[in-house]
Amino acid sequence: MRREVRFSGFGGQGIILSVVTLGRAAALYDGKYAVQTQVYGPEARGGASMAQVIIDDAPILFPEVTDPDIFVIMSQQGFEKYGVHASKDAIMLVDSGLVHSRPDCRACEIPATAEAKATLGREIVANIVMLGALVASTGVVSRDAIEKAVLDSVPKGTEELNRKALMRGFELGEEACKL
Repeated sequence: MRREVRFSGFGGQGIILSVVTLGRAAALYDGKYAVQTQVYGPEARGGASMAQVIIDDAPILFPEVTDPDIFVIMSQQGFEKYGVHASKDAIMLVDSGLVHSRPDCRACEIPATAEAKATLGREIVANIVMLGALVASTGVVSRDAIEKAVLDSVPKGTEELNRKALMRGFELGEEACKL
């Protein structure tokens, strides 16, 4: 089954790392095909950033996301630039502490940044919390695959912190997302 996933937030939140990790989970550990793209530019620090991945059971012949069915939005500016036109059939996970608009599609509010700061003591792992919530609520890749991909992708010495962030994301996704 083809899934088109768009992540957006602001530069510095690990949006690109999240999408690369999701694609890695799909391609290396779930045996699926994956193609990842990202936006570079003034988004590098503070501005809206965006990255996307297509995950499919079959070879991907056209590598551009045309109609995302899953959105992960981690900033208001990211929502306004990359999420506001989501189709009504799409699923959107939003960081409830940073995104104040509500989409017209099925939405799930995840307090990723607040949880990362309060529970884990490090706001920087909010993107990994969101990855866990995404996997728990959509099943876009397996939990085992995303855990392996996260541990392969994060800086050495931060594996345990990121594993805890992922597990907290699984819990939040199960609690908050009845999609």
